[in-house]
Amino acid sequence: MKNTKPKEKLVSFSIDGKTCEAREGQNLVDAAMENGVFIPSLCYFKHHDPPLGTCRACTCKVNGNYLPACIQKLEEGMAIEVNTEKLKDIRHALVEMMFAEGNHFCPSCEKSGNCDLQHMGYELGVTNIRFPHLFKDRVIDYNPQRMVLENNRCIKCRRCVEEVFTDEGKRVFMYHNRGIDTLVAVDYEQEAQLTEKQAKAAMDLCPTGAIIVRGSSLVEPFGERSFDMESDQKDYNVLFPSKKEQKKMDKKTVATVSLAGCFGCHMSLLDIDEQLLDIVNVVEFNKSPLTDIKEFTKRCDIGIVEGSCCNAENIETLRKFRDNCDILVSVGECAIWGGLPAMRNTIPLGECLEEAYINVETSVKGEWVIPYHEDLPKLLDRVYSCNEIVKIDYFVPGCPPSADHLWKVIRNLLWDEGFSVLYHEFKYD
Repeated sequence: MKNTKPKEKLVSFSIDGKTCEAREGQNLVDAAMENGVFIPSLCYFKHHDPPLGTCRACTCKVNGNYLPACIQKLEEGMAIEVNTEKLKDIRHALVEMMFAEGNHFCPSCEKSGNCDLQHMGYELGVTNIRFPHLFKDRVIDYNPQRMVLENNRCIKCRRCVEEVFTDEGKRVFMYHNRGIDTLVAVDYEQEAQLTEKQAKAAMDLCPTGAIIVRGSSLVEPFGERSFDMESDQKDYNVLFPSKKEQKKMDKKTVATVSLAGCFGCHMSLLDIDEQLLDIVNVVEFNKSPLTDIKEFTKRCDIGIVEGSCCNAENIETLRKFRDNCDILVSVGECAIWGGLPAMRNTIPLGECLEEAYINVETSVKGEWVIPYHEDLPKLLDRVYSCNEIVKIDYFVPGCPPSADHLWKVIRNLLWDEGFSVLYHEFKYD
């Protein structure tokens, strides 16, 4: 018996002026990938038709119109733009807004390394966020039988709403409220009908760490997580392009400081191992905990700042660095957007102090007192990133950034030495 399946028709189309070929009616995201062009997406599923089209991270220009690529099916002669500067900026902005709108503390998140939102940040080379973080205190629902729903991490992609059903075909998740108050809610009765395997599938389906199944840890060793080692792009983004002329490595002056942080970024700098010998010859450290020099004694070529601003002393120190350094670099998640210290931003300062000093057990009688002294730095209403206080010239993400990444950036800024940050070096945790 002859195979009567109709032959698939191929169509020609162009991406950024390059002629491509794919099956007629194929989804643009898939067709572009087959032709070596990466289009980021957070909500697209090959088997879901019509596509969700909720995240808009795949926005492209199709025949002159700005549209999400995931809802486009190929036709003959389509003219598609993907990697123009404007489109790159649009996609950057969309991913940045998702980070700013939620409380995504990557270093403490169980899904870090397996998070699609984090992965898109890596692929797009997002080092900082132009929008202020909202730090909303949204509902964390512990009521489901086997799940925890963390709405602070939810990006409302609609994956769980459209893909998670019981064996009887009933929805488990649904949207609740409208507009900016929209949350994903759980039908407790239907959630209880899910098997353990189905519950874990829902957790894996979520692009962030919004759905967690109790007792099913996602934590894996570095290097073995989904988005640790290999990029989806053949030519991964070069964060600091090569310069035409490399300046002579004359001696430069560097200052460093640790504000509200753990000093991990300084330890990462020391982890460059044998290249410390190069530093001795070409770098003089001025004000820095590495030298124990307390005040600036000269103007510095570069200032490296780790840690966020949580008190008045932090702000005063940061402003002095801005005044005394030609180039100021925020290093690590705390300096760039607040990091783990900013976890208190969702709670009023008074409640934080009461929980730390009043509502605690102590073996010292009468010690339920919030400390106050004129010599103690005044706590700020919330934790601020460095760029909210002063102008920051460059950002190096990570918790901490790897020694190789950090040293490459310093060499580039001081001596115009070009380099590429490898995908496995560019991380938020």
